[in-house]
Amino acid sequence: MGSEIPGSVEVTELLLTAEIYNRFESLTEDDLPSRIRKHYFDPEHRGVKRPIYVTISDVEKIYSINDVRSIAKRLPFIDIEEFGSQLRLTVFDLGARWFAREGIERVRSNPVLAYYYENYDHLDVSYAEARRANKPRFADREWIEARIKELQESVQDSEDMLKLVQIKSPEDIRERIGDLVLTDEQRAEISKIEKAIEHREYLRRVGLREIGKSLFVGSPGTGKTTTARAIAEWLGLPLIEVRLSMITSQYLGETSKNIDKVFDLAKRLSPCVLFVDEFDFVAKTRTSDEHGAIKRAVNTLLKAIDEISLVEDGVLFIAATNHPQLLDYAAWRRFDKVLDFPLPDELMRRRILEKILSKIDAEVDIDEIASLTDGYSGSDLRLVVREAMLNALLEDRKTLKHIDLLRAIEDFEHRIREHRGRVAL
Repeated sequence: MGSEIPGSVEVTELLLTAEIYNRFESLTEDDLPSRIRKHYFDPEHRGVKRPIYVTISDVEKIYSINDVRSIAKRLPFIDIEEFGSQLRLTVFDLGARWFAREGIERVRSNPVLAYYYENYDHLDVSYAEARRANKPRFADREWIEARIKELQESVQDSEDMLKLVQIKSPEDIRERIGDLVLTDEQRAEISKIEKAIEHREYLRRVGLREIGKSLFVGSPGTGKTTTARAIAEWLGLPLIEVRLSMITSQYLGETSKNIDKVFDLAKRLSPCVLFVDEFDFVAKTRTSDEHGAIKRAVNTLLKAIDEISLVEDGVLFIAATNHPQLLDYAAWRRFDKVLDFPLPDELMRRRILEKILSKIDAEVDIDEIASLTDGYSGSDLRLVVREAMLNALLEDRKTLKHIDLLRAIEDFEHRIREHRGRVAL
């Protein structure tokens, strides 16, 4: 009955989701699947208002299917109101039984439905698992934009705050954890962060608050920034990104104010990831001959780090530096984890090359290329492949040959030698 009708599962899923969500006040916006939540998000209300109504247009926009009216008419438990094109379930139990047979996979990925079906007729459904796999509301671009608008309306100097940073929603971040070649230590640390966020309330209850402050240390191009962005995407958290060189003012007293504004903004937009690049730009070793305002800026930065917390404020703080030797010892002590990003060894270079070349038609001896690129960062390897591919395209080829990479490596080495020569002069 209806299972052979294309689109019938989608129409029924939305109607059941709306009905169950309207019935149970204990369900929140985080239980709604992202595409349904994003569709019904009300910027003025800054959330999803109850009750949710379903129209033909709603189904079309959420699922990108046509002829919804015809689909609904062929399902005996759905009625169409001719005025307004609203859909509704005429016999909820009949629709629920039908969906238990035809849409069980969607139940497992929809927390609202999993909540209802968990104890329904011995189905293998877990509400906790569905909820855990569902992106929370603060991962949605619409939610972040609403929070920013709220900030602009309620905080006097909010525009000054927002000019200092870049804010990205997880769905706008291109970097993915699965696309990165990470060390075992890096992967373990990401897992610990994920668990800390999952068990925030417990950590607060037992008094373990100094968690969630990481310093990424490594040479340029080793993946510090890419990893920070990928972590935000993986965790479904908004990313607030700032380079300390960009908030350092020619008027030294303004630097301290800018630092305070950035950390205040992170707390107001939490939960989020606050990523501070070029950390050494301000947090340098303090010496007796430094200007007093510079010392105050360093002290302001250290105090701001002390006063922000993943457990208390919902802010995951990540800083990155290419020059760890410049950091004040007091800055080191602010982090519960210092994570190294070394230049990749030959095995890691091979894995990085495999990732980069995975979507390219390539006739390449990856082992040899990995062997020839000792001392190259992941960013360097991407530059080499990019140059090789562009040269191949100049010859109207979309197949990358081994010789293309060898020539690109030779060109890269030549540029490096020229750069070193200029620096020496």
